[in-house]
Amino acid sequence: MNSFIYQESTIAFVTAAAQTCLLIEKAEEHSREEWREQMLRLLPVLYLRTRLLEMPEERLLEEEPQRFVTEEDYNYTLLGIRNLMGSDDAYLDVFVDGGIYTDEVQTAYISEGVADIYQELKDMAAAFQTGQEPIMNDAVLVCREAFDEHWGQKLLAVMRALHAIQKNDGLMD
Repeated sequence: MNSFIYQESTIAFVTAAAQTCLLIEKAEEHSREEWREQMLRLLPVLYLRTRLLEMPEERLLEEEPQRFVTEEDYNYTLLGIRNLMGSDDAYLDVFVDGGIYTDEVQTAYISEGVADIYQELKDMAAAFQTGQEPIMNDAVLVCREAFDEHWGQKLLAVMRALHAIQKNDGLMD
């Protein structure tokens, strides 16, 4: 039995990822305000659970983990969030790929950030559901590496944008 897969930090991470995926997949069942509020509650938990994840020492398989999210899945998610967010989808950002600051303000989209995060989480969660420990191990490792490389920064940007929208709507507690 691979102890990494059954560690408390791994289970907590996979649980947070699954909850986030479910909220993203069922976005159309919520009002914009409900979805935004739930995302603002889940994203910090996901970030923390990802940071607290104890990493496995190495990959167990030679090949890359299977990708489960298709281009159609990605686009469906992107368009669903874009439709839900409407005019609030776009926000201004000063980061470029790799988390590097730029002097130029760029337009970014909540829907694109969420779809990118969803793709990484859903691929990991689907691999985890195989029940095959080497696949599970490598899927979590690849997802955590991708967090460091890009989706962690996207998560923070999406949180910042959602927070600003909520603040501007006068809904801050």
